Amino acid sequence: MSLVESIYRMTARFPADERLGLTLQLRRAAVSVPSNIAEGAARRSTADYLHFLSMARGSLAEIGTQLEIAERLGYCEHDAAAIEQLDRTFSRLNALIRSLDISRTLRDPGASYESPIPNPESHA
Repeated sequence: MSLVESIYRMTARFPADERLGLTLQLRRAAVSVPSNIAEGAARRSTADYLHFLSMARGSLAEIGTQLEIAERLGYCEHDAAAIEQLDRTFSRLNALIRSLDISRTLRDPGASYESPIPNPESHA
């Protein structure tokens, strides 16, 4: 949620002609992260939860790319605090994914299992 607040504050300073472009894309990706986590948590299965966590991770990757684009276009300065917040969110989400993967494996140790999330430990 803090990341969403940061993105909204940052994009409020973008040029007005970017309102329907990069501003909207960044805001949608930011809102998508906690929304997908919440929707996944409300599902009845771990597989569904992992699916929504995967989508949240994808949105985090989008944010990272879009922040770099915004910086290159001169819409914002390099924001070390925002990047740190993005990194911290990736770490927490990856930890949640790993814990769900492990608990799933422990429930059925004989089952062959491959994570539905490619490279769940990846930062981006």
